Amino acid sequence: MEFNLKAIIYTKYGPPEVLKLEEIEKPIIKEDEILVRVHATSVTPMDYRTRSGKVPMWPISKIMIGFWKPKQKILGTEVSGEIVDIGKAVKRFKIGDKVFGFGKSVYAEYFTAPENAFLELMPPTLSFEQGAAVPFGGITSLHFLKTILNIQRGQRILINGASGGVGVIATQLANHFGAEVTGVCSTKNVDLVRSLGASRVIDYSKADFTKEKNQEYDIIFDVVGKSSFLKCRKLLTKNGIYLNILTTFKLFIQMFWTSKIGKKKVITGIAEGGDNLTLLKDLITSNKLQIIIDKIYPLEKIVDAHTYADKGHKVGSVIIELNPM
Repeated sequence: MEFNLKAIIYTKYGPPEVLKLEEIEKPIIKEDEILVRVHATSVTPMDYRTRSGKVPMWPISKIMIGFWKPKQKILGTEVSGEIVDIGKAVKRFKIGDKVFGFGKSVYAEYFTAPENAFLELMPPTLSFEQGAAVPFGGITSLHFLKTILNIQRGQRILINGASGGVGVIATQLANHFGAEVTGVCSTKNVDLVRSLGASRVIDYSKADFTKEKNQEYDIIFDVVGKSSFLKCRKLLTKNGIYLNILTTFKLFIQMFWTSKIGKKKVITGIAEGGDNLTLLKDLITSNKLQIIIDKIYPLEKIVDAHTYADKGHKVGSVIIELNPM
C-alpha cells in the first residue's frame, strides 16, 4: 500500500448521513488489472437505494448486498477517470487513457478494475463530468429498448419519467431508432423532454396518462416504477409491451403469466450489456446524444448529493466530482 486516499464509507444502512468521508489505503493492482484515478462519478438509483437498504426484491437483494449491514462499504458504479497504472499483462489500455463506464466502489479517489471491465475510451469532446453521466442511463436504455424489445421505426412509445437519469437517454434513443415518443414529466421539464425528441409531452401534475382515452402505445416504458400493468394495459396495442425497470416479485409473476397467456406482455429485469458502451460512445461522438447534468457536487458534499437525489426530482444526472482537472 503506497499512500492513503479519500473515499466515502458507509457501515450501516440509512439516510444520506450514513455516508462518511474517510481515508483508506490505496489499492495495489494485479497483473491483469488497471488503476484508475477517478475524476467523476454519480448518484444512481442503485446507489441511493443500496445506501438506504430499501432495495427491490427483498429479501433476495438484501442477501446479496448484506442483510444487516453492507458487505461492500464503498458505493458507486458509474465513473469516468484516467488510468494511472496497469498490470504487466494488460494489453487493452495504457497509462494516460481517459475512460468512462462502470467500476466497483468508485466513491473513492482511485479504484482497480480488470482489463475486461465495462470501460471505454472517452471521446475527446467529452468532459469527465459528462462521461460519468452516460453509462447507467445509456446501458439501461439500450438493453431494454434495443436488445430486449428491438424497438422499430414508427412504433409508439410512452416513457414515464422522461426527465430522469434513464429517461433523458431513453427518450433520445427511442427517437434515434425512429419511434414516436410521448414523454411524461413535471411541468418544469416539459420543454427539455420535447427538445430531446418527444413529439408529445404529458405533464403528470396536470394529467394522469393512465386515464388517457383514444391513445395507444406499442411500448409503455416506466423508468420510475410509478405505474402498473393493470392501469396501463388498456393503453397498449394488441401486441403491446409494458416495461417497468423497478423490479418486484409481482412484476416477475406478471412477466411469466403474460408470456403464457394473452398477447400483451410485461417485461422487467436488470440491465446487462456493458459492451453497448461502444455504441453510446459512437452516438456521443456523432452528436446524436445530448448529456443532461442536473447538479455537480464535490466528494465532500456527498451527503448533499444523495439528499437531493433521494427527493426523486433530479433532471438527468447528479454528478460527484473528484480530482478536478
